[in-house]
Amino acid sequence: PVDLVFPIYGLTFFTVSEFFDLKAQYRESEHLFARSMRFVTDRLSNIFGGLGTDSELQVVLDEIMKVDSNFDTESFLRFCRFLVVPNVLEAIVRGDLKILKNWCHEAPYNVLAAPWNQIKELGLISESHVLDVHNVDIQMGKMMEQGPVLVISFQAQQINCIRDKHGSVREGDPNKVLRVTHVWALCRDQSEFHPWAAWRLLDIAMMPTEQWL
Repeated sequence: PVDLVFPIYGLTFFTVSEFFDLKAQYRESEHLFARSMRFVTDRLSNIFGGLGTDSELQVVLDEIMKVDSNFDTESFLRFCRFLVVPNVLEAIVRGDLKILKNWCHEAPYNVLAAPWNQIKELGLISESHVLDVHNVDIQMGKMMEQGPVLVISFQAQQINCIRDKHGSVREGDPNKVLRVTHVWALCRDQSEFHPWAAWRLLDIAMMPTEQWL
């Protein structure tokens, strides 16, 4: 099998298989916020398990252009960088379930929402936020049963902090900036003709490069 390779931060590189091997470390954690930082489902592993080729990506792009003749990858990356990623990522770290429901397919939404429902039941408050997003790029394309999928990766600087009602920190560190690598699978609804209303998250993976657990 051929591994895609993409940068995590600076001069550090991980292959895709190494990236997903870290999944086991996070499954051992019972921290509330760690659950929302886990790899959401195994579908991304399945996506990367195949051989991603330029021709396969072109098949996906051709399929998208059947309903959006003006589609191009540069515009799509700007759409991701300035609209999709900021809105969805901020919703993930702050537990805004309404926004997540609008942007996610059912499976990733259910897994992302579960820890936040528990956090809210315990009366905890999120002070997490996103500082910066950079290096947004398309890694590959795949035709899935739900439709054409583009897999993007990017890095973000985030602060993760959960407090109780008394203001005490229960999770994370308000003074520590995490560098987090994200891999998102975005699926286009081919029945939706409006180009920017057609995209939903099919799956999502996150890995902090500085571990605070």
